[in-house]
Amino acid sequence: MDASHLSSTEDNTAKIEWLTYVMEMYGDALTKLSYTYVKDIGKAQEIVQDVFFLCYERCEEVQQIASLKAWLYKVTINRSKDRLRSGWLKRIILNNLIPPYTKAPHSTEQMLIKQEQQHQLLMHVLELPVKYREALLLFYYEDVSIAEIAYMLKLNENTIKTRLKRGRELLKQLVKEGDFSG
Repeated sequence: MDASHLSSTEDNTAKIEWLTYVMEMYGDALTKLSYTYVKDIGKAQEIVQDVFFLCYERCEEVQQIASLKAWLYKVTINRSKDRLRSGWLKRIILNNLIPPYTKAPHSTEQMLIKQEQQHQLLMHVLELPVKYREALLLFYYEDVSIAEIAYMLKLNENTIKTRLKRGRELLKQLVKEGDFSG
């Protein structure tokens, strides 16, 4: 073996360690994000695997990006939208929901009520048009800043603010129509 092979092996080991860290750090969040678009957990996991594969392939470039989180979210959103455009979504039945994280209620009854309310709220959020749904989910569920959302979606920050406002208004209407108390 020559020295170039050894350095290549060391580089690959470092890349794998870095990617493992990135996957542990962002895997669940990216899967949930993708799920909000494609509404199928298996497809969401496939999309995230593709994103991580791209991340591995472009390791050197990605490590130089100012906000890795924003880049990962942006790529995941784009891959999810690409999957939506492919037409497979028309054949899916919504089976699984990924509830948002919340504080634990005090009793089992309270916990069940809270879970049902979260389920209903998430169903209403998923009914929104994509442009409002993505803004609301990124801002409220993923704690992504307006500036980062604007970067991810290649939009003006004021556009994001408008989508958040309109999305909240539409969600409020859906909640009232659904007689949801939460």
